[in-house]
Formats: sequence, C-alpha cells, structure tokens
Amino acid sequence: MQILGCRLDPIGADEAADAIIRFAKEGTGAHIVTLGTEMVVYAQRDPRYREIVNRSALSLCDTVGLLAVARTRGAKLRERVAGVELIEDLCARAAKENVPVYLLGGSPGVAERAAQVLRSRHPGLQIAGTHDGYFPDEQSPAIAAAIRASGAGLLFVGMGFPRQEFWLAEYVAQTGCGAGIGIGGSLDVISGNVQRAPDRWRKAHLEWFYRLVKEPHRWRRQLALPYFVLLVAGENLRNRFAREKT
Repeated sequence: MQILGCRLDPIGADEAADAIIRFAKEGTGAHIVTLGTEMVVYAQRDPRYREIVNRSALSLCDTVGLLAVARTRGAKLRERVAGVELIEDLCARAAKENVPVYLLGGSPGVAERAAQVLRSRHPGLQIAGTHDGYFPDEQSPAIAAAIRASGAGLLFVGMGFPRQEFWLAEYVAQTGCGAGIGIGGSLDVISGNVQRAPDRWRKAHLEWFYRLVKEPHRWRRQLALPYFVLLVAGENLRNRFAREKT
C-alpha cells in the first residue's frame, strides 16, 4: 500500500524475517527499509529519498503511527515490525542458517559491544565484522569493499535516517551482502548504550513518549508525528473526494 506516496509492505515480523534471510542467502543485494513516520514526512520534501523507499525490496512498518494508518486502510497487521526485535529474530535465524552478519553504525565501540551481546544471545552466530558509523563519505567505497571481503551475507546499518537509506541504496550491491537493512539506533539499544522503554510502555504504544522523557532534546523530532497526522488527514480527504467523483 501507499501512505503519502511511500510504499509500505503490510507484512508481519515473521514473514519479513523469512524474506530477509532468503535475500541474504540468495545474494541479491536487497535493500530493506524499516519505515517510520519521520521518514515518511521527510520523504515529502525529498523525492530522491521517497524513490529509494519505493524501490526497496521491502518497506516495513516500524512505528505506531504508520501501523494505525495501515490498519484503517485494510492492512491486517497485528503489530509493528520493531527494529530491535527484528534484529534479534534475524540473528537467531542467521545462526541456524549459517549466514554471517556485519554490523555498521553507532559511535566508536558501539557495534563491537552489540556484536558481543548478539553472540552471547545467539550461539553459533557469525559476526563477520563491525565498523562505526562515524566516517566521511569518501571512505564509503573502502568500507563497502571491507564488508565484501568479510564474507557477510546480512548487513545491519545503524546510521540513522536518511543517511542509512542513502548509503544502502548506493553501496549495498558493492558490499556483496544478500540483504542490507537500515536499523536506526538499534545498535545503541542492543549494546546497552541506550535504555529501551519497559514492556508496559511498548505494549501501550508509548515507546516514543518514554524516549522523549529520557531524551528531551528529541522534542523537535517528535513534531513530525502531528504533522504526519495532518498530512494523512489531507490525503484521506482527497481520496474520499476522488471516490465520490467516480
């Protein structure tokens, strides 16, 4: 389905993980987007970014706002495809399927700590390599070559949007990985660098508010949510008028 011009694939976490592992083993260089409301709002003013989302192999529902809109438009989604849970699921499957994983992103040391945590949780998981996300653009070809040399099949890129999507769109094929997925700040959570909201907050769909309380400087980013609501309301009205005319 399309939400404000951005493609969203209304599939659940299990189906998404199945497809991503399949991509990783097939070596197709698939780009997977974990789509959020902020990203959709950003795409309204950046056609190139919107095109990247729409041309991805998968565009997954990663936020409550998108989940709510998708449900009102007929999607049979029970829950969002949250980044941290998706990584854990993919690493469990990668360990069983013998798919090496590469972690790219976070500040120096974060990816290494996340790798240690993931290895301890998923015995047999092969971490082909790690690299922080703080590098100049001119180093990107060398980093992509290093990932290719590592033999990784599945690439997690946690550099925040829009950079991670732009980077994957340009370099995932050069990495030799079968699948590359943007994961935002998930490496910070897995490494213990950032505390995630407790279960009760997540079940109440208030993880965004918990994060705002813990990190008040994020308030500007949260303005994207009411703007997203207004944009969707406008799109709904346009769609309604279009139906009435027909």
